Amino acid sequence: MFISRRFLQIALATSVLAGCASTPPRAGSATAPAVSQPADANGEVTRIRIGPPPAQGAQAGMDSEPDEAPSAVLAPSGQLRPEVDAYARQLAADRGLPVDALLGALSGARYSETVARLIAPPPGKKISRSWITYRSRVVEPKTIGWGVSFWQENQDALNRAAQRFGVPASIIVGIIGVETRYGRNMGSFRVLDSLSTLAFDYPDPSKPDRARMFRDQLSDFLTLVMQGKLDLQTRGSYAGAIGMPQFMPGSIMRYAIDGDGSGHIDLANSANDAILSVGNYLMQHGWLRGLPVFAPVTLPANPAALVDGGLAPQRDWPRLQAAGAVARPVNATAADTAAWQQAPLGVVDLPEESAGTAEYRTATPNFFAITQYNHSYFYAASVADLAEAVRQRMNLVAGR
Repeated sequence: MFISRRFLQIALATSVLAGCASTPPRAGSATAPAVSQPADANGEVTRIRIGPPPAQGAQAGMDSEPDEAPSAVLAPSGQLRPEVDAYARQLAADRGLPVDALLGALSGARYSETVARLIAPPPGKKISRSWITYRSRVVEPKTIGWGVSFWQENQDALNRAAQRFGVPASIIVGIIGVETRYGRNMGSFRVLDSLSTLAFDYPDPSKPDRARMFRDQLSDFLTLVMQGKLDLQTRGSYAGAIGMPQFMPGSIMRYAIDGDGSGHIDLANSANDAILSVGNYLMQHGWLRGLPVFAPVTLPANPAALVDGGLAPQRDWPRLQAAGAVARPVNATAADTAAWQQAPLGVVDLPEESAGTAEYRTATPNFFAITQYNHSYFYAASVADLAEAVRQRMNLVAGR
């Protein structure tokens, strides 16, 4: 499932960004004959378990739903809606799940008006995208300071992830910072309620593909619950994302890792698990060891024509040179320079629509690997910028 970059830039640029609760879901398969099992560093299958949050109530800045919210799946008769019943029975058959337990778990889903409102802003409301505003909400002193503390507290796990997956510690720190401010805002919505609302009553009927994508994620969530790997009461973002790295259920199923050797995966409470899982996700989505996120390039005066707006690099260094691009001198070895100059490249735009201007950067495959985590150019660039800001602060703290 593809969620447009423009839609996400608009949605994310206007959010409070007290955590990236609107991380776009990664679609799973509602009819997969088998469920892949995450493995630890030794290749052993491990257990995923994310327990319910503490009972103190909703996290600051997050909406929560009243206990008396209407059912998301029951008809007025009190029986499961026919389409929900058919969905559950098909899921049980496809994945070998106990049908009665599955029906029982699903029957408790509540409809969330807040989720429906947040996922589909009112139509016709034009919001100008602003890279400056977006970046200022992410790359700011408090988050940078939290990032330094997170790095210092989890240096061993970050080093292990860098060695194993080739993803620098700073990038993993950047992603967890943008997503949840290092676990400070992981969301307060019951994942069962969010995904059921969006799977069976998506607020825009003209977009059945999105409802289908959320139904796929609900399938993965219920599968993990039935296997004892997720708690039915697990809470997350309004889109169903879970834990410090805000993984959708399909990503938990396919990319989550037991980073601390505990025998189970806990993305909400184990920084080790979150760190190794982010590294694995990026590596599996195209991260290349040793490449920067952005190439040190000065683009020609009017680079807009070089932007194709996609989620994969479509150009190369000789073609960019022919268009007038010039490599900037940096403190790098000849091998480092040769690496990015031999890689596919893409020019990305970061617009300031109200001013009619944009910032342009030359992105390597590693930038586009980040866009597989979230399809917004704003998101990927802010991760890179936060990563660099935290890295520089770490160097200052270390006296380098």
